[in-house]
Amino acid sequence: MVLQKIFRAVIMGPPGSGKGTVSARITKSFGLKHISSGDILRANINAKTELGLLMKSCIDQGQLVPDDVMSRLILRDLRALNQSSWLLDGFPRTVSQAEALDDVYSVDTVVNLNVPFQTIKQRLTSRWTHLPSGRVYNIDFNPPKVAGFDDVTGEPLVQRNDDTPETVTRRLKAYQTQTEPVLEFYRSKGVLQTFSGTETNKIWPHVEAFIHRKLFSLNQKVA
Repeated sequence: MVLQKIFRAVIMGPPGSGKGTVSARITKSFGLKHISSGDILRANINAKTELGLLMKSCIDQGQLVPDDVMSRLILRDLRALNQSSWLLDGFPRTVSQAEALDDVYSVDTVVNLNVPFQTIKQRLTSRWTHLPSGRVYNIDFNPPKVAGFDDVTGEPLVQRNDDTPETVTRRLKAYQTQTEPVLEFYRSKGVLQTFSGTETNKIWPHVEAFIHRKLFSLNQKVA
């Protein structure tokens, strides 16, 4: 579908909800730029930028990156894409971050992936990661071509400490506590659309059809 209007979307979902897969499909199908807060964070830390050093210091001390620092970082990248349509992934994570985004950009839709925690626990404990790039594999449904090695670089994969069952439970509870107010923020604005299910391939057609309808409606308004 050809975009006649700049379209800005946010995707939300707990770790292991299939957000990465759905994001890749949205950006490919609709020509949006994928803006991942994790990628931006890693790039700034690796480049030792002023904000990157500040964030590394927080992370090294086991602290959360302050909302204002995170917001400054993401908004700086978004400003460079001023006339582009984008999908924002991993931000906002708090109401304060959502408000900072809302002050600058009008978000057209928020796609929320609602996957049962039991399903996520099963997925995450089968998850292996290529740490330098952040690429993630799952031995059940998205295995690497060669077991234990990254498809692109051939480097070894590792199972992260935070993919153990106990840690996964803690992470999911923390996500729920932190994110529910953000979902409510977007629900009150009338832009939140939740998709529930246990399989990404079954959720995806509903997400795709919804965005098609949304874009058609927006393009009609432009015309």
